[in-house]
Amino acid sequence: MAKTSDDDERIFFPERPTQSIAKAKSAEKPHYHGHRDRLRERFAAAGPDALPDYELLELLLFRLIPRADTKPVAKALLARFGTLAEVLGAPAARLEEVKGIGPAVALDLKVVAATAQRMARGEIIDRELMSTWTQLLEYCRSAMAFEEREQFRILFLDKKNALIADEVQQVGTVDHTPVYPREVVKRALELSATAIILVHNHPSGDPTPSRADIEMTKLIIETAKPLGIAIHDHIIIGKKGHASMKGLLLI
Repeated sequence: MAKTSDDDERIFFPERPTQSIAKAKSAEKPHYHGHRDRLRERFAAAGPDALPDYELLELLLFRLIPRADTKPVAKALLARFGTLAEVLGAPAARLEEVKGIGPAVALDLKVVAATAQRMARGEIIDRELMSTWTQLLEYCRSAMAFEEREQFRILFLDKKNALIADEVQQVGTVDHTPVYPREVVKRALELSATAIILVHNHPSGDPTPSRADIEMTKLIIETAKPLGIAIHDHIIIGKKGHASMKGLLLI
């Protein structure tokens, strides 16, 4: 069949720009392109420890915001939330309040945060938790430290203190989570757990146990003991650190 004018490939594939136009476009190349290349080279050569938080965040934003200067966005995020961990831990709605962060980028940042949490959880799966305490604390911090409401999490362990299940049993308000000792013990029995570690967060940032925290923990211990279920610890996670009730000799 003869090709008609409607089939002319030039309709679909524009002619190359002239050399002068190409030079003009090259001259208009955004200033941040060279910066991105240099930052990538530094990361590749020296590793992440050579970069401050805002530059590491920039590297991440390069992929999420390909056509803009991400340095001011990275600095604005850190100015708003404080640290890289707090940026990734912030709710998507609050991330979107920062200029330059739309719904798609906010969601991508939450995907990165979820990936980091999954990696941290991988460090404690099928391992004796009492010998991987540092990894356990890192996981709990990544999962709970920057939540805006209190969460009550339970780590269920077998006879070898390996993790059977990790569950958020209750989500409360900014300063209170309802906890039901019978439900805690019931779930432990369902999973054939012989020990548990209690974990909850303080959105205020201060991990100091309250009187209510201590009394509730002792009640769970009293409820679980007759059934052969040990409470190894109750860890409170805050933005500024953690507190172990066992370490503080409160239980």
